[in-house]
Formats: sequence, structure tokens, C-alpha cells
Amino acid sequence: MHDYYEILGIARNASKEEIKKAYRTLAHKYHPDKTKGEDKKFKEINEAYQVLSDEKKRAEYDAYGRVFGEGGAPGSEGFGFDFDFGGPASGWDISDIFENFFGGEAGFGERRTRARRGRDISIDLEVSFGEAVFGVERRMLLSKTSLCEKCKGSGAEPGTSLEKCPVCQGAGRVHETKRSFFGTFTNLRECSKCLGKGSIPSKKCSACKGHGVVMRSGEVVVRVPQGIQDGEMIKLGGMGEAVSNGMPGDLYVKIHVAKHPVFRREGDNLAMDLNIKISEALLGGEREIKTLDGAIKLKIPSGLDSGEILRVRGKGVPHRQGGRGDLMIKVLVKTPRKVSSSAQKLIEQLKQEGL
Repeated sequence: MHDYYEILGIARNASKEEIKKAYRTLAHKYHPDKTKGEDKKFKEINEAYQVLSDEKKRAEYDAYGRVFGEGGAPGSEGFGFDFDFGGPASGWDISDIFENFFGGEAGFGERRTRARRGRDISIDLEVSFGEAVFGVERRMLLSKTSLCEKCKGSGAEPGTSLEKCPVCQGAGRVHETKRSFFGTFTNLRECSKCLGKGSIPSKKCSACKGHGVVMRSGEVVVRVPQGIQDGEMIKLGGMGEAVSNGMPGDLYVKIHVAKHPVFRREGDNLAMDLNIKISEALLGGEREIKTLDGAIKLKIPSGLDSGEILRVRGKGVPHRQGGRGDLMIKVLVKTPRKVSSSAQKLIEQLKQEGL
């Protein structure tokens, strides 16, 4: 006897929603129509769901490790309905039946066929602090599933023709009829033979073996906008993996901004620390400061306290809507650890003056 909870990967006190969510995820993954589907695993998942989604069956299973009367629900005889809400090979569950019965998005008796879409890809890109502030264009070599250049995604050898799919007769979809408690329903799904195209190549492409896609390395241009933050994502629509007879997925680029030895970011402002001497704090002065734009002359006013902020307008991070933030310079008065005898006399004089 299989452990149904272990098959669905859930705890024994899992709620109905958790059971349903686990079932949908696993059924989608292991469905026999999928490339990596497993018929045996799919049957086990369906069996586990049929028991754990039913309160009475679940109670029996929890108490005795099995379900009694598995041939059908008590009192079902004589009604002309099949209480098996979808055998393992059909991919149906109770939610499918309710969706069809009560008029889901596809209407009564028919389920909407989803458009095929390639897999999304996520990559990481590290940029320097300055590149994040002012923006940069990077070119990256990316290996991904792409449309076959030889057959242009058709899967057919160039110069050969396509012929009608013998399974769906050119419709691209096939009907599956299923009996349930509510009656007989028709499930419309994509043809697994032609993948919804309605036709198959008379001779498969020698490059992609009829799949229409191949693994290929290519250059991708990533334009990093100015002012981007560490951890932000850039979405490149249609730059993910390709799929035959469908839309390609998207490419997501996660930005990692390297730390700067001097500057730190505070919103759209840049911040830095500046050590000055006691004499500069008292008398003022002028310093040359290296900013991300180049060197500038900074005027230090007299009478500064340690910790005060000097603002340099327009030397911060560019706003995406125009304009720029500011450069905020925190002044730190540096006290010398050792002073000469002559300096001590001068400091004594300042002390006598009340400074």
C-alpha cells in the first residue's frame, strides 16, 4: 500500500486546498502527454488525490491505512453514472468536471486549449557601481533552446511538404469523452502527435530531428537602464526558450551591483564621508573631490561640526524621468593622536580663549 501523503508530498494535516494544489502541480508535471511524463507516477498521483480529496475515504485511510468499498461509493448503483472522477490516463479531476458543468471559460463541455509557450530563463548580471548609476549595454553569450534555423521551426526538411496529422485529422486537437457523476463530458486537448499544428512533416528536418527547435548559443544584448538598483530584474520579452508552434518564453536578468569603495547609494542620492582637519573645521578651506562625473572643487565653510552634511546639487543618481539626485558629503573632523610641543602650546592658547 502506497503512502498517499508521501506521494503528494504533503503533511498528514494538510488542508483541502493544499491537497488540491499539490495534485495539480504533480499532475501537470507527470502527465503522460508531457515530454518527461511518467504514466505510472501519474496513476499513483491520481489514486492518492481521489482518496485524500474525499473526506470519508480520507478518514478511512487515516484510520485503517486503506479505503473500503473502492469499487464505488455506497448508493451509487442503479443511477447510470460512473463515480470515478477521471481515471489516471485521462488527466481529469473533480475540478475539471465542475468547470465544464458550470460553464468555465471555455464553455459547457469543452476546456480551453492553452497556447504553447516556451520556458522562461533567469540569469544573473554583475555591473559596477558607476554602470548602475549611468546605465550600460552588455552583450552576453547565452545557450538556450531556439528555433531551428534550417527549417524555421516547422520541423520539416527544407523542400519537403507537410501532411495531415493522422491522429487529429488536421484539427490540432482531439476529443476525449469521460463519464462522471454529472453525466458525460468531452475534454478537448492538444494533439500529442502534431503538438497542435494539425500537420506533421513528411520528412523530418535533419538538424532538429523534426522538433523545430535546437539548443544553440547566441548573443543577447542587455541594456541596463541608468539608476538601476541592486537586485532589480530586467525582463526581455520573447528572449527565453523557444517552442515549436508557440510563443517563446521571456528572459529575466537579475542585476547585482558591486559595492563602491567611497560612495553608497541613498535613494537617488549618493553619500560619502570626508575627513577634514581641526583647522579646516575652524577656518574653512577648499578640497578637490573625485565624483563619478570627475573631480570638483568643494568649498568647506568655517565653523563646521563633525557629522554635518554638505550637499552638492546634481551629482547623484540620474532620475529615470529626468534630472539627478545630489551628492551628500558627511564631514568628519579628524582629531590627531599625537601633536607636537608647539601645537600643544597653540592648543593651550585656544583653550584659554574658550575654544
